[in-house]
Amino acid sequence: MKVAFGVEYDGSKFCGWQRQMAAVRTVQACVEKALSRVADSQVKVYCAGRTDAGVHASGQVIHIDTPARRSMRSWILGANTNLPSDVSVVWAQDVDEDFHARFTATSRTYQYVICNRPARPGLWASRVSFIYRPLDCVRMLHTAQCLVGKHDFSSFRAAGCQAQDPVRAVRRIDVRRAGDFVIITIEANAFLQHMVRNIVGTLLPIGDGRKSSRWFRDVLNARDRTVAGITASPNGLYLVAVGYPDRFGLPRRFETWQPWSVSAE
Repeated sequence: MKVAFGVEYDGSKFCGWQRQMAAVRTVQACVEKALSRVADSQVKVYCAGRTDAGVHASGQVIHIDTPARRSMRSWILGANTNLPSDVSVVWAQDVDEDFHARFTATSRTYQYVICNRPARPGLWASRVSFIYRPLDCVRMLHTAQCLVGKHDFSSFRAAGCQAQDPVRAVRRIDVRRAGDFVIITIEANAFLQHMVRNIVGTLLPIGDGRKSSRWFRDVLNARDRTVAGITASPNGLYLVAVGYPDRFGLPRRFETWQPWSVSAE
């Protein structure tokens, strides 16, 4: 049997998705432990995107290979009984043998959420980024459109990024305001390490007027990380959706309430 799951988590108290040393708390280790108990045997979890420490997800997709046969309800309830309160399995579905959470994914969508007001957030302190300077969302939106299409994103990759090819295809990028929140949504076929956070960090001086739109385009064309902006905080970053071919019949939307009320689609 191959089973796919939709998973959401608050990444604030995790050292990222990927399993590490036993003493390090990771999302993968928690999910594997929970699903292994339900399957009554050790399982390995494969995910659509390995999120960094402090990064959240409302639309992570994973799969396991297991000889265990359980109803979808049993997988969900059993997993959540054994998961900590900051991780939840929200759906489960049998999938074809050729499905792979990472390699058959056709797109990933991330949202970066900024609390943009004079006072720092209290309720959402670990779940959003905070910028006190007023941000011009329209200016950021228009400037960011130069990222749409297939480009070399070397200027926006982490120094330790291990991807052999820096070329990625961005399908859309949106910047909008919802009250005190600024939400940046980016959909691409795949992402380089820290790519979204580095794009956001480079868009911030556009939004507050310190840099020009031409400078942003020059950063993209330079293919040099040292000329770009800061790496934005992981607190505001969410993996909100993963796209797959229609033949797998997986859910297309992830209905997770968020205070900024912005759809992932």
